[in-house]
Amino acid sequence: MSARVLVVDDLPVNVKLLEAKLLVEYYDVITAGDGPSAIQAVIDQAPDIVLLDVMMPGMDGYEVCTALKADPITAHVPVVMVTALNETRDRVRGLEAGADDFLTKPVNDVALFARIRSLVRLKRASDEWRAREATAVELGVTGATLDSVDEKAPGRILVAINGLWEHEKTVETLRGQGHHVELAENDTETLSMAVDCDYELVVLGDSDSDGDGDALRACSQLRSNAETRHIPILMIVPDGDEPRLAKALELGVNDYLVRPIDRDELIARTRTQIRRRRYEERLRENFAASVNAAVTDSLTGMYNRRYLKSHFQRLSRRLRGSTKPLSLMVLDADRFKEVNDIWGHNIGDEVLQEIARRIQSNLRGFDTAVRYGGEEFVVLLPDTPIAAAATAAERICGLIAATPIPISADPAGLPVTVSLGVAAAVDTLDLDDLIKRADDAMYRAKQEGRNRVVIDRDHDPLIALGAAG
Repeated sequence: MSARVLVVDDLPVNVKLLEAKLLVEYYDVITAGDGPSAIQAVIDQAPDIVLLDVMMPGMDGYEVCTALKADPITAHVPVVMVTALNETRDRVRGLEAGADDFLTKPVNDVALFARIRSLVRLKRASDEWRAREATAVELGVTGATLDSVDEKAPGRILVAINGLWEHEKTVETLRGQGHHVELAENDTETLSMAVDCDYELVVLGDSDSDGDGDALRACSQLRSNAETRHIPILMIVPDGDEPRLAKALELGVNDYLVRPIDRDELIARTRTQIRRRRYEERLRENFAASVNAAVTDSLTGMYNRRYLKSHFQRLSRRLRGSTKPLSLMVLDADRFKEVNDIWGHNIGDEVLQEIARRIQSNLRGFDTAVRYGGEEFVVLLPDTPIAAAATAAERICGLIAATPIPISADPAGLPVTVSLGVAAAVDTLDLDDLIKRADDAMYRAKQEGRNRVVIDRDHDPLIALGAAG
């Protein structure tokens, strides 16, 4: 996996050493010798990851990392601190500053490249969701950018580290932070519980004992299942087993702790993963809402024209070459301009909402109702002959005319009728053609007195239908 890596160190020899290792692995390398130039390089050159020295004159690595994470433009760039400092308190301070990992010099190449690949992969997945969010904002289908996620709410954590002596200590520490923690006994139970519950983090213990399960296998199962694919995984690994750590990161582990577990580091890494999970879930929710807004009419809650075109293409592909008919009805409110002129557009909106409700309440689950524009609606009826579609149209026509539509300006309600046209096709399916034929039939219904259904006579002249009640 190629990526652009920013190496930040005030000692040129350290920069050259890391640069040489990265170039051999075909990474694109850029460098900076101090904190301010590192921040500017992240802004100007958009690296995929930053390898950041801690001990630098002037602005140290902690300050650089804090500044990067505080700026929305650079906050999503992964930062790995690479330093000679090896105390636990130094790692925790780096994690609390926003660093994604903390590697101690001399850095093991296997661990370094595994971590780079893992963080770049996670960043690109996040970048894709943020790009979708930005597009939705630009198109006006979602109102604003993300609010900050709630970092204080307790997390939902699944712990599966039986066989390790740190088991009780880990559970006690997490519960002591207010998190809701549940335990899994083996790999099968881990996957089953993760599928059934919406966990924000899974903690896997890399136990080597038989019978307790294999954390790598559990990780692989979680990443292979669509329902658990995006849950962050924090793995506890043996100290010094870099090949196993590299394999864990390759399988999709988000972060890791080296045994023996330090309490503060566990807390810091857990907090980071839960925060990211909530942020990414917010991105997905916003995207789903923007997609819904893009294909839904805000007034009636029906699908809109954009959805109709996409849905029709899927239907036509399924029905092409078969003898199954596809019918379509066009419905238009009669004399609707008079409603707006006399009562105002707010009342007109109330009328359209009720018409939409009555249409949707009289369709099958696989029929599709669309607000096509203004006071015009379209209904797609798959696997439906034109005679059956005409019967459904008659039912809707009669239902709307039967009782006045309640409006806020008049308790007695407002009498409203609709005119409908129906057309059908078999095998050769063209949406524009179907809508035109149904629309022409609807206009004939208007000309014949409104409040009635007319079918496309040119398509099936043998079917004659009387006026609706």
